[in-house]
Amino acid sequence: MESENVACIHQAHFSPVKGDTSELHRSDFPKNFVFGTATSAFQVEGAVHEGGRGLTIWDKFTMTPGKIADNTTADITVDQYHRYEEDIELIEDLNMDAYRFSIAWSRIIPDGIGRTVNMEGIAYYNRLIDALLKKELEEDRRGIVRKSMGGL
Repeated sequence: MESENVACIHQAHFSPVKGDTSELHRSDFPKNFVFGTATSAFQVEGAVHEGGRGLTIWDKFTMTPGKIADNTTADITVDQYHRYEEDIELIEDLNMDAYRFSIAWSRIIPDGIGRTVNMEGIAYYNRLIDALLKKELEEDRRGIVRKSMGGL
């Protein structure tokens, strides 16, 4: 069986690593390399009808019968909205340094045009960020990757 190519970043160069990666260790990377994970709000938050969140075009599309083969929606997903603390535990168990997440703007600006700001949505993201900081995980900011790669 032919092995898959696995991509890694090493000393500011992108290079494919071929073959068995079971011998790949953190020590193979620069000391300041930041290992992290990332999610998309739509794919993980769920709670589409909770916390003052407005519906998006994608919500409406997936809720239309027949548009998605198995009729799944983002109504629940992996339910990070309610289980973010468990998710952060998993990130910590994976020995990650950072977590990059997206914000569901429909949770912050539910009407889509900014006439109202949903303070309950802001409170959710504040709780998420506070929980990350409590675990000493960095919520990924734009410059963190550049910093880990020596300022690129």
